Amino acid sequence: FYMSRIGIRMLIGQYLALREEKEEGYVGLVSQFTSPAEVAKAAIEDAEFMCTRQHGDAPIVTLHGRLDLNFQYVPTHLHYILLELLKNSMRATVEFHGVDDMPPIRVVIADGESNEDIVIKVSDEGGGIPRSHAPRIWSYLFTTADPSVQQGAIGGGGAGFYTGSPPPRPGGGPPPPPP
Repeated sequence: FYMSRIGIRMLIGQYLALREEKEEGYVGLVSQFTSPAEVAKAAIEDAEFMCTRQHGDAPIVTLHGRLDLNFQYVPTHLHYILLELLKNSMRATVEFHGVDDMPPIRVVIADGESNEDIVIKVSDEGGGIPRSHAPRIWSYLFTTADPSVQQGAIGGGGAGFYTGSPPPRPGGGPPPPPP
């Protein structure tokens, strides 16, 4: 379901973007000149904000490699991927080292021969994932985060979905009758 959701979202987004007024350098959602360095900088800034909000501080992230590189890609997808990797990396680094002695996280952008392949590597010293988790790491909802952190992130249960019960009233008592 989750993989088809991504494909369906891409197809619908591309269709709608092609029907709108053209944006310079774009064909629908696809940028003709996606800069992985610029997208990484934006994702780093977003991840630092989230990490600082959650843990009080964030590790420094350094960019290395082909910072001048451009390629055709969907920048919003690259940002989402990098943001998720950086959030995981920052959380693991803070939990493993504490906020007082955090080593930097490295993001390396590299290209292959004839500029045919592009690799973006996020490297940290966050302690890694135990081998016993290996069979599950590609599951959509898998995480190594502490359950208490997860509960805080989704508001204490329900994952933000309507459960059919009205929210509690500030003064107590039954909810008002429907109109």
